[in-house]
Amino acid sequence: MMKNNSAPIVIFGESINLGESKTINVEIARLHTTTKLNIPIMVRRSKFEGPIVLFSAGIHGDEINGVEIVRQLIHKKINKPKRGTTICIPIINVYGFVNKSREFPDGRDLNRVFPGSKNGSLASRYAYHILTEIMPIVDYAVDFHAGGASRFNAPQIRIAPSNTELKILADVFNAPFTLFSKNISGSFRNSSEKLNVKMLLFEGGKSLDINNVVADEGINGAKRLLSHLGMLDPKHLLVEQKSKTIYIENSGWIRAKCSGMLHDYGTIGKFVKKGTVLGIITDPYGKFERKIKAPNDGYIINANHSPIVYQGDAIYHLSSALGEEGEQNN
Repeated sequence: MMKNNSAPIVIFGESINLGESKTINVEIARLHTTTKLNIPIMVRRSKFEGPIVLFSAGIHGDEINGVEIVRQLIHKKINKPKRGTTICIPIINVYGFVNKSREFPDGRDLNRVFPGSKNGSLASRYAYHILTEIMPIVDYAVDFHAGGASRFNAPQIRIAPSNTELKILADVFNAPFTLFSKNISGSFRNSSEKLNVKMLLFEGGKSLDINNVVADEGINGAKRLLSHLGMLDPKHLLVEQKSKTIYIENSGWIRAKCSGMLHDYGTIGKFVKKGTVLGIITDPYGKFERKIKAPNDGYIINANHSPIVYQGDAIYHLSSALGEEGEQNN
């Protein structure tokens, strides 16, 4: 059931009425130099009541591609709703963004400390404020991420298994892939679900990188979601996908059998047959070249773009009819 969205909403003590727009600058804690570091939250409300939708990114400070997606939603005024309210937070972890780091300055992963604590660590306090000040008024959310540690994710939505409402929204967003992945304890997504927020987690690209193809997938998916909710301004062109999202229930990592230099053959997002050579690992002295072959038919949904790998490193994430559940980064 949708929350009462006709009344003024209050975020960090700021009241926003129907038909109003406001940027709220939140300061959780200053840097160790006493320098202020604000987290801007952009709120756009139509004159007409409707759902409240959150678009957020940068929960990991080095996942810049998500920041770019939300930035474009704002710049192109896609976040100006025909009805209802949009809330945009381009950079949740602004501390990590400044340092080009995944973590908070206290060394913690913000996406593992939710619901947080009012009197805990810096990351825990921030998680607490996000969850108590913003999420109770939100109906729908899309949280944008990218692959960590040089691992490039094909554009994908992740939802918990057996959630009919989220599956409908994933169909609407229609990313190239949709993965069923369990909510992780301490994650933003897990805590949001407990507040009855219907959240889609978008993955695409890799850390410290901006990929325009991935950004376009995120932007177009967000537009389709807003259109589905009756919130998209008609002036924005709705881009339909050529095909429906591919659902992946089982997947697993192919790991490096030796250390060396990784040469990727560019199969990300593609369907490959068993035995397809995905890349090679070489030593730097020209003594060996070892092929990396697909152990089964499936889609390559993540590829390691690091030029140097060690034995045991995850290098390709491959879908399968049966197999171990893939490791999740977010």
